[in-house]
Amino acid sequence: MQRHERRIATALSAMAASLLLALPLTAAPAHAASHDPVVFVHGISSSASSWDDWVADFEADGYSSSQLFAWSYDWSQSNATTAQQLATEIKSVLAQTGASKVDLVVHSMGALNGRYYLKNLGGTSYVDHFVSVAGVNHGTSVASLCGWLYTSCKEMQSGSAFLTALNSGDETPGSLAYAAYWSDCDEAINPDTSAELSGATNVDVGCISHTDMNNDHGVYEQVRDFVA
Repeated sequence: MQRHERRIATALSAMAASLLLALPLTAAPAHAASHDPVVFVHGISSSASSWDDWVADFEADGYSSSQLFAWSYDWSQSNATTAQQLATEIKSVLAQTGASKVDLVVHSMGALNGRYYLKNLGGTSYVDHFVSVAGVNHGTSVASLCGWLYTSCKEMQSGSAFLTALNSGDETPGSLAYAAYWSDCDEAINPDTSAELSGATNVDVGCISHTDMNNDHGVYEQVRDFVA
């Protein structure tokens, strides 16, 4: 009797093992390893915390916190100096994540140091998507209010030597994808169309304030879909 019971138990165990092997493995979420880490760069008079809403949105849409890097820097310094520091930051992100490229999402003046990195510091080899949100890509008359105080602000003035050099030749170098999202009632960028980039996917998102551009959920959804 005991031998018979052992045979039944053995048969049941084998059957259970077979069933387990036959079951499909739980699929990892499609987003789990299918996207690049994201580096966020803030603008003048701001900090990494300006991205809190979008970081939370990306996490809600499947990114892990270890793939999202909101970075702070001294916004009063030259954008060329910031770009050099950004290059170091991106190398660190790549080392931490094991990724080969990042998606670079910038707001306001962050577009200038981000684009300087791409154009002059070899950044096109390490960036997959570049997203400018209310970027001061061709300057703004508003910068004249602070140009005498800060180097970075002087560089944002329309027609500055920094902008002239940055925008000479190809505004969207390399093989990466570029997008520029701009508002048609941006109080900080005058004219509003200064935020556009030649060669990029340029999107007028309607009337959204400058400071709301990088925490607006509707703009976020467009950026998320672009980098995806």
